[in-house]
Amino acid sequence: MPERLKFAFVSCQNYTHGYFSAFNDLVGQDDIDLVVHLGDYIYEGPGLLTGPRAHAPAGTVRTLAEYRTRHAQYKTDESLQAAHQAYPWVMTWDDHEFADNYADLDLDPNQPLDTVRQRRAAAYLAYWEHSPLPRSRKPVNQNMPMYRRSSWGDLVLFHVLDTRQHRSDQIETCPVAQRQFGYCPPALDPARGILGAEQRAWLLEGLDSSTARWNVLANQVRFAPLDQQPNPTFKTFGVDNWDGYVADRQRVLDFMREQKPSNPIVITGDSHVHSVRNVPPNFQSFDGTPVATEFMGASISSTDSAWPTITTSFGGDTENPHRLFQTNQRGYVTVEVTPTSWTASHVIVDAMQQHALGSTLATFAVENGKAGAIRVDA
Repeated sequence: MPERLKFAFVSCQNYTHGYFSAFNDLVGQDDIDLVVHLGDYIYEGPGLLTGPRAHAPAGTVRTLAEYRTRHAQYKTDESLQAAHQAYPWVMTWDDHEFADNYADLDLDPNQPLDTVRQRRAAAYLAYWEHSPLPRSRKPVNQNMPMYRRSSWGDLVLFHVLDTRQHRSDQIETCPVAQRQFGYCPPALDPARGILGAEQRAWLLEGLDSSTARWNVLANQVRFAPLDQQPNPTFKTFGVDNWDGYVADRQRVLDFMREQKPSNPIVITGDSHVHSVRNVPPNFQSFDGTPVATEFMGASISSTDSAWPTITTSFGGDTENPHRLFQTNQRGYVTVEVTPTSWTASHVIVDAMQQHALGSTLATFAVENGKAGAIRVDA
């Protein structure tokens, strides 16, 4: 078994929202073995018109030529170039490589199916052409075989997920009076899924047969449940992440609890926050004994507002007792893995400065054989 792996995971790099200075900082480290990119490598929309850089072509990209130009523009960033040159990469996508919040072949507002197929085929081909992916992953029309596994000896097995191409359409939000345990009833429907039946079976089989010490789900969108409503009288959950697909998540959680694969860890992008969450055994027992641990990485540059107010918390959320840490500062995560421990350091970087240096804000560790994280830098 290898004695050590040190890797970084990253996501969400909007060219118009800031510089990719996090990659510049990452390349400055001399002990990284691997970079895992969890999606939103490009953004297909017009971007932030008041940002430091403008998208090319202007506006939303839809054709193969336009997607190719957008990818090529992102590749002109020298910090991104340096990171690709310095390290091997494991990559998966989220939504913006094609279209915001898409689900399989469904876009909002609805569009003709043939139009969506043509646009997705263009987006997927441009993504494959500009990514370090093998020829076996080349898309066929509007489909691309993305989920796969990558191992670091028998120390770490990455189960690289695709939570976009095979998912059911997102549900509509419902009135509070109609909710069950805070969820709109369709979110609990076992017929709906975020992975699709084939990928879910592949994941569970892989977890069951894995001989790796650490099993890592390289995942796009928030996995652990999160009540987004501070009012304790009712709950509000998201619909684009795993909270919108409760039954599918519960199948995975039940499997982890019953079959006990070795050290399940979820690494996640998308939400533009650093966060650490103990994954509870079900959607009702947030303070239950965790069956896995989720580490969320902040964005490279993407932000939800032009000038965000920085908020950082370490536990203390009575509605979400399983959330141990969160900040909306931008950056990336480094992880050092040994046979006995997983240690994740959340690095923050000012994306508005082209050559900013990063600093570690918080470090959490997981002990071999025991789900749940402990802060080790306090």
